[in-house]
Amino acid sequence: MAETMIPILPCQTLQPVLDFYRALGFEVTFEQKKPNPYAVVERGGIQLQFFGMKRYEPEQSYSTCYVVTDDVDGLYEAFRAGLKAAYGKVPTRGLPRIGALKDTTHGMRQFLMSDPGGNCVRVGQPWSEDQHHRPAPEETFARALHHASNFAGSKDDPAGAAKIIDRVLRGADARPTPVQLFRLLVLRADVAGRLGDDETATSALAEAAAVPLTAEERDAVRDDLARLGELRAQET
Repeated sequence: MAETMIPILPCQTLQPVLDFYRALGFEVTFEQKKPNPYAVVERGGIQLQFFGMKRYEPEQSYSTCYVVTDDVDGLYEAFRAGLKAAYGKVPTRGLPRIGALKDTTHGMRQFLMSDPGGNCVRVGQPWSEDQHHRPAPEETFARALHHASNFAGSKDDPAGAAKIIDRVLRGADARPTPVQLFRLLVLRADVAGRLGDDETATSALAEAAAVPLTAEERDAVRDDLARLGELRAQET
């Protein structure tokens, strides 16, 4: 037997959603306007279907699905390039938006994006056979980073992530390692941008860029370095 599960996601109107997926390299393979708005988009082995709801509020959406790929880095770069070409910049706040690419605590390397309909599409590639969430570390800053990353990503709660980071950086007696400090500051800048707090985002980016890192440490935070570059590029 060979089964395929296809997500059917809501949106208020089809056109902005279809334009978004076209920018990502999807082809619209079916579109119906009457009697009920409905459309299908496809890219390689990915198929998503959408239906229109006039009273639907994208900002209040909880709709989500997961796309598993064997080249998450390639899709991330392709999607970012497509969005920049279509929108003039890579959108990172509001709707639509695309988040950071990173390794998660549940064995996936992934990024999240939200389309104009408010649907969160998670795109990931396994980096471990163990797909269970790892327990939070005991060390203060590692634990804060663990929880803040989960709040910003899986929970989609940037305000909660900001509170965790601010609390640990202001309240701890000890000092984080350069790697911990760098990662916390980049994440703080990221969530500040998503919250529309440009002043904090700019300050955190400047602090992160000033953290001295050895070559070995820079290799350990390569995803965070890439995100730092992305966020700084959006400021210009």
